[in-house]
Amino acid sequence: QVRLVESGGGLAEPGGSLRLSCAAFGVAFNSSTMGWFRQPPGKEEREFVCAINWSVSGTYYADSVKGRVTISRDNAKAVTFLQMSSLKPEDTGVYYCAARRAGNVYFVDSYEYWGQGTQVTVSS
Repeated sequence: QVRLVESGGGLAEPGGSLRLSCAAFGVAFNSSTMGWFRQPPGKEEREFVCAINWSVSGTYYADSVKGRVTISRDNAKAVTFLQMSSLKPEDTGVYYCAARRAGNVYFVDSYEYWGQGTQVTVSS
């Protein structure tokens, strides 16, 4: 059974930091590109945040988070990390981890498996 389990969300002040984790179970993790998406409050669509390929040779970031976010992975433990700093109120949303099936890493439809999401709230 495939499961992606996110953790690490919570409340942070503007300018603060959070580190999200995503543990993968039953996924061919070592050959999968992993991505993070978020769904801002009041919006129906999830938006791309970042992704990392299986060999860690390629990382991809949305312009809105570039320079403030770092994606990494531990293939031995099948865990993906999202380190966020200089947080802004517009970073608020539910953050989802996903395992890519095929296609463009920036597109929601390229991902086959999704976690349940973890809430990130940036507010003073």
